[in-house]
Amino acid sequence: MLKFKKPTYISLPRKESELPEGLWIKCDGCGEMLYKEDVVHNHYSCYKCGKYFRLSTKRRLRLVADKGSFEEWDKGLENANPLDYPGYPEKIAYLKDRWKIDEAVTTGKCTIHGEETVIAVCDTRFLMGSMGYVVGEKITRAVEKATELKLPVIIFTCSGGARMQEGMVSLMQMAKTSAAIKKHSDAGLLYITVLTDPTTGGVTASFAMLGDIILAEPGALVGFAGPRVIEQTIGQKLPEGFQRAEFLVEHGLIDGIIERDDMKNTLAKLLQMHHRVKRDESLILTKLAIPQQKFVNHEMEAWDRVMTARSADRPTALDYINEIFSDFEEFHGDRHYGDDGATVGGIAYLDGCPVTVIGQQKGRTTKENIRRNFGMPSPEGYRKALRLMKQAEKFGRPIINFVDTPGAFCGLEAEEHGQGEAIARNLMEMSALKVPVLTIVIGEGGSGGALALAVANEVWMMENATYTILSPEGFASILWKDSKRAPEAAGLMKVTAKELYELKIIDKVIAEAQPASKENLLGLCKFMRKNIRKFIYDNFEKSGEQLAKERYERFRNM
Repeated sequence: MLKFKKPTYISLPRKESELPEGLWIKCDGCGEMLYKEDVVHNHYSCYKCGKYFRLSTKRRLRLVADKGSFEEWDKGLENANPLDYPGYPEKIAYLKDRWKIDEAVTTGKCTIHGEETVIAVCDTRFLMGSMGYVVGEKITRAVEKATELKLPVIIFTCSGGARMQEGMVSLMQMAKTSAAIKKHSDAGLLYITVLTDPTTGGVTASFAMLGDIILAEPGALVGFAGPRVIEQTIGQKLPEGFQRAEFLVEHGLIDGIIERDDMKNTLAKLLQMHHRVKRDESLILTKLAIPQQKFVNHEMEAWDRVMTARSADRPTALDYINEIFSDFEEFHGDRHYGDDGATVGGIAYLDGCPVTVIGQQKGRTTKENIRRNFGMPSPEGYRKALRLMKQAEKFGRPIINFVDTPGAFCGLEAEEHGQGEAIARNLMEMSALKVPVLTIVIGEGGSGGALALAVANEVWMMENATYTILSPEGFASILWKDSKRAPEAAGLMKVTAKELYELKIIDKVIAEAQPASKENLLGLCKFMRKNIRKFIYDNFEKSGEQLAKERYERFRNM
């Protein structure tokens, strides 16, 4: 549902009205004349190029809220005029009367497919959605009330930034709204932002970018300083698509793009996924007696297993994720710099229980391998994984990691972006996570690049997977100055599941009667699913402190 597509247009912000009067309107994306009634039926988007028109508050609420469920809050708050700005009170009164809305944001409570949530909708028709005292106060009050009622919050943002007519009073709303969101977050409650066109300035630098999940409509302009300001201030030429929603996904700043067709269903699904599950509410919590699988491929040499683990025919993390779990919603980005294709992660269900799943992902074709960097994560990948794990901790979700990497990426960019620090941070933070963590090595488990997802309560390996201090080629090169002795090194290094199980480095081996492939994927996943269910059952009622202590002791005793 969270789509990622290239931008098809660049446009400057429209004026006050999101749709002109008349039977026909012109799309400022493709320039085509459009029949207005068809645009309305198409969720106010161009049916030729896909460009979104801006929505009024009423239309936005009609799009997402269940009919008759919206209850408006904090109506009638009055603006001050701290700068004694000429004509400001009159302008406010005029806009209230013209658009029949209280201010640039409307707040309240509603249900979305029956899921109760606090909601706030910004509206560009009211002074370009700028944030003055009333906007900040309404959002703060809504978030505070959501905290009191233990409800999630969804905010649809669109704004030109701080309201110039209120000077420093406007600027203070950035800190006020952010502080309220911090209290809401500390209460373990969900906050989703949906960025719409445009979201800029002080709104971007406060409540818009603080969501647990940040989504954006296609093509939405999002940035602290808008492109026109940048070009006029420092004369910098900007690339096509700069600061559009697609640009933000690519640069790791938001989780994904959400189409209006999917808006209501996706938001309802995300709200449902963040319910805290009780032990007796889910199929997953059925106690299962599952025997330990036996090793079946005794004859394979260590080097044969190394080559099998590296095979391009071997199922990838996403193959296992999509087969074992349901309703997987992938989230993107480290929120700082980039979205690493070698690391995938998000939320899914396991027999009705929400879990966070993360995997190191290889490609099969040359093109996909380049996009996935051959399964070698960058610092952004480890930071994305940690972000998702900390989010899982906040909401009490078990974490399931799939390891399959030749090792962390060791290029120039990785060093510039702090590869060592990113791995070290994961090791430290994972050791103290207060939710159950399970890691399964499904292919290559290369060095610290694998360990950065494997500080878990239990670590399992597939029988033909490997888990190594470094590659056998690297081992042979360092110790014997001859990488051609890699097969010999593999036999010496104890890299196989059987050997590591005997060393008590891992806790379970998933047998492969035949090497894992598309043909036997279903059977392997069926066995994994049963074992994961049991793992969660066994750890479900343990306290966060107990889980962290057990994980600490597991590694302390090695």
